Amino acid sequence: MKKTGRPFILFCALAVAGTALAGAPAVRAAAPALSVTVSMERPTAHYYRVVVRADGLAGAAQDFKMPVWTPGYYRIMDYAKNVRDFRAEDGSGRPLPFEKTAKNVWRVRTGGSTTAVVSYDVYAFNRFCADSYLSDDGGFITPAGMFMHVGGRLKDPVTVTVVPAPGWTEVSTGLEPVPGRPGTFTAPDIDTLYDCPILVGNQEVLAFEAAGRPHTVAAYDLGAVDRARFTGDLKRIVEAAAETMGELPYRHYTFLVIGPGGGGLEHLNSTAVALDPGSLATPRGYQGWLAFIAHEYFHLFNVKSIRPIALGPFDYDRENYTDLLWFSEGATVYYEYLLLDRAGLMSRDEVLDRLGSTVASYENAPGRRRQPAALSSFDTWTGFFGRNEHAAASTISYYDIGCGLSLLLDLRIRAASGGRASLDDVMRALYRTYYKEKKRGFTARELRDACEKAAGAPLGEIFDVYARTTEPWDYAKPLAPAGLAIDLEPKPVPEPWFGASTQDQNGKAVVTAVEEGSPASLAGLCAQDEILAVDGRRVEARSLAQALGERKAGDRLEVLYARRGQTGRTEAVLTERRRPSWRITPVADPTPSQSAFLEAWLKLP
Repeated sequence: MKKTGRPFILFCALAVAGTALAGAPAVRAAAPALSVTVSMERPTAHYYRVVVRADGLAGAAQDFKMPVWTPGYYRIMDYAKNVRDFRAEDGSGRPLPFEKTAKNVWRVRTGGSTTAVVSYDVYAFNRFCADSYLSDDGGFITPAGMFMHVGGRLKDPVTVTVVPAPGWTEVSTGLEPVPGRPGTFTAPDIDTLYDCPILVGNQEVLAFEAAGRPHTVAAYDLGAVDRARFTGDLKRIVEAAAETMGELPYRHYTFLVIGPGGGGLEHLNSTAVALDPGSLATPRGYQGWLAFIAHEYFHLFNVKSIRPIALGPFDYDRENYTDLLWFSEGATVYYEYLLLDRAGLMSRDEVLDRLGSTVASYENAPGRRRQPAALSSFDTWTGFFGRNEHAAASTISYYDIGCGLSLLLDLRIRAASGGRASLDDVMRALYRTYYKEKKRGFTARELRDACEKAAGAPLGEIFDVYARTTEPWDYAKPLAPAGLAIDLEPKPVPEPWFGASTQDQNGKAVVTAVEEGSPASLAGLCAQDEILAVDGRRVEARSLAQALGERKAGDRLEVLYARRGQTGRTEAVLTERRRPSWRITPVADPTPSQSAFLEAWLKLP
């Protein structure tokens, strides 16, 4: 996810064996398999109806489980909280007793029956890439939050039948369709099922071919964007990735544009992304959208194929910890810019501008001095997605800092190898060795070994110091061979420093975080305060920002605020804040070797 593994498994059509007829002892019991039907008769009620049939069972009881999270979104979602009206019966329709043994586990007493059928409703009214949604404008299904599996049987093949609401005509997913059975799909196992979201409704469907593979765009709303241009740009991104990695690990790929909102989530042969069509109106907005798509798309290599060993096989009952998300997510941020450059959709100067902005975003963050990249990766389950005042002051984004680490890794590998290797070679080696040959993830040591082998030199400074401590980094040295410089001179920022972040909450300017040592902190303001007025003028979030912009360093502000139903007054003295810009720019007179280095890395403007 931006800002979202396990080896990719090619889909294949699966024949699902039928249930043995009651009273016919000569017929063998059905092979282990799962059949799922999901329907949505009244979308405005926001409930899906799910029926799961498990064949080939053995034993007196079976645990039916709902995952607590979905791969790519490293946060406990507790999907079971949305389940109601759970029922169980055997293959003949006789009710079976059950009990709940954990928050996400229903234990069904099958009494030796080889078939169990469970049914339940799932509430879905959160249009988000890691959750499910259903209303009169369409539906989106996150399978991990919709379909239960039988405990201990993640390898069972699955058939999924989607019954759309009346008047809906489209079902879009990366699952393999069953010929002759509209709305029915197969997956070779539960992991694949959980990694193939489903968009259902009357979405627009576009098709294009890239790198010899069929691709589909299924979109809730693309607004006024030029469709031919959009699919043409996606084709260029796909082909740039295929050229970088040498092949594509799928038979077909689907881009699911699920509607307004935020975020995106990568999957085996699809991605689910939110979109506000209005954001595409400007050239920078459209380019940012392409970068977002490139990020989620490149995850089919980095995370889905090339993955830390902790990220598969998955444990769907609890957190799956790794300290390598800085590489899995951060290197993917880095490659979103490289892919757009290689596709001719982002100039060299634009790439350098984006990289400099990314460096500034983590170097200027308060958490940069407190949390290293590896710890940020490990702690994402507890802090990254649930932002609050503490997290803002104490944590760092592994997306941003990982992009910076990947930039330095790439430059160091290129320089140390004399231009014979790059981070591309590391990616291809990891893909070949661990995805294709060993069919597993890599350890931290194996990632480092692959990088050092490509460089032909030790990279302890990056792996031991930069990734695992909060020590300052040397940017100038790795940038120099490319004829690039970085602006490290602290300069006054244009606005005076106040140090309180605010959010518009129903027209109120509510403080969400206060920087340590800032004028707002020294004035005694704190999170959850509502700022009512500045120098006697009533303010809201927008007008507060305007009022601060009209002041200069040294000005005194009288602040009227509300806290726990009581009002108070305080005085804040605005100060000057000096920061480096972290801008990365070419030197004025590069040497021939510097020019050659830069041209081998980034295309000409």
